[in-house]
Parts: sequence; structure tokens; C-alpha cells
Amino acid sequence: GWLRKRAAVISTAADIDDSEVCVLLVSNQRIHELNLEWRGMDKPTDVLSFPQNEGDFAELHSDVLGDVVISLEQADHQRSERTLMDEVTHLLIHGVLHLLGHDHAEAVDTRAMRAEEERIWSALRAEESK
Repeated sequence: GWLRKRAAVISTAADIDDSEVCVLLVSNQRIHELNLEWRGMDKPTDVLSFPQNEGDFAELHSDVLGDVVISLEQADHQRSERTLMDEVTHLLIHGVLHLLGHDHAEAVDTRAMRAEEERIWSALRAEESK
């Protein structure tokens, strides 16, 4: 229930209420397989985003933004002082922003993406304090 509630706030804050995002919570083994298959990286990662609004058939499902796959094991491993719930939320925000075209390949893009992540976190905190 908490993830569904937070996802709804993220959707509103990211202005994607009319879009569908599928969230999958998986093991390190599964995300490793996906990372190798789709990115050629032979290691687990914390989050992968698969946009559905790109490519040859993007117009078929214009309301589907894409999929966000989160490794619960990796989230738990890297969470530091955050709760697991907050780390998964952070990864969901990060994944959604990738679906929206944000990237962190260049320093300027990283700063913009972090600012957007913080803006969405602020919206979450405001909603949860009500």
C-alpha cells in the first residue's frame, strides 16, 4: 500500500497522472539478467527504466510511459541511513525521471535530475505531513 500511495504522489508531482507506469520489484539475479540483456552490463544494478514511448510502436500505447524495475536486494544493500521504503521510493523517482527523458551522463544533466528528484521528494514530504 505504501508504494502505491507514494507512486500516486510521484505521478502527480511529475505531471504524469494520465500515463501508466509499471513497477516491478525484483531480485539482484533478475535485474542482473535484465541489465546484461538490455544494457550489456554483466552486473546487477539498482534500477532500470524501459520507456514505452520510444521506438517503432510508441504511438500504439501513448498512455503507457514505461516500466521501472527495482532490485529490492540492491536497494537494501545501498540504503545507508534511509529506510528501505525511502530507498525504493528514491529509485522509483529516479526511474520515472529516466522515463521522462532525464539523464545523468553530463554534470549539467545530473544537477537538473537531482533538482527534479528533490522537488518530487518535497511533494512527497508535504503530502505525508498532512
